[in-house]
Amino acid sequence: MESPQNLNKVKIYIDGANIFYTQKRLGWFIDWAKVKNLVETEKEVVEWRYYVGAKDGDEKMLKYLRYLNHIGFNMTTKPLKKIKVSKDEIFPQTEKGGFIYKANFDVEMTADILLDKSELDEIIIFSGDSDFKYLVKKLKDAGIKTTIYSSRKTISWELKLESSKIIYFEDIKDKILRQ
Repeated sequence: MESPQNLNKVKIYIDGANIFYTQKRLGWFIDWAKVKNLVETEKEVVEWRYYVGAKDGDEKMLKYLRYLNHIGFNMTTKPLKKIKVSKDEIFPQTEKGGFIYKANFDVEMTADILLDKSELDEIIIFSGDSDFKYLVKKLKDAGIKTTIYSSRKTISWELKLESSKIIYFEDIKDKILRQ
C-alpha cells in the first residue's frame, strides 16, 4: 500500500436516491462502512458527501442518516416534494394517478463538485444518472479524473462514455454487501 502522502486526494459524492433505486434493482444493499473502508485503502478521502431527500418525521430515514453521520459521512438533505402523477404517467415509485416523492440533487452535487475540484486529484460519484454526463465531461476536459460507482443495470450509457473509470457494484459485491 502507498504511503498516505502518495494517495490520490478525493472527495466522494453520493446521489442517495439514485443509489437507493440501484440497490432495489440489484436486490441487495450496500454496507457503507465496508465501502468506506474499501475506498480509503486506496485513496486519501477528504470528505464523503451523501445527498438525499427526506419526508418530515421519517424516523427510518433519520436513523439511517444518523448511521451515515456516525461512520463519517456529511449529509446534504432537503424535504421531499410530493408530486401528483397524472393518470397517463407511470413511475416506478407509484401507481397510475398517485403521488411520487422527489428531491433532485443534481444541481447541488454539481455545484459542490465544481467548487471543490481545484483541491482534488479525483472526484468519485456514486450514481448512474445521465444528468451528470456534462459535468463529468467538463471535469475530464479540465484534467480531473472522475470515477463512477454504479450498477451495470442502472448506469446510463452517456455516463459510461465520459467517465475516467467505472466500478460496478456487481464486481465488488463480496466486499460491500450488507449482511
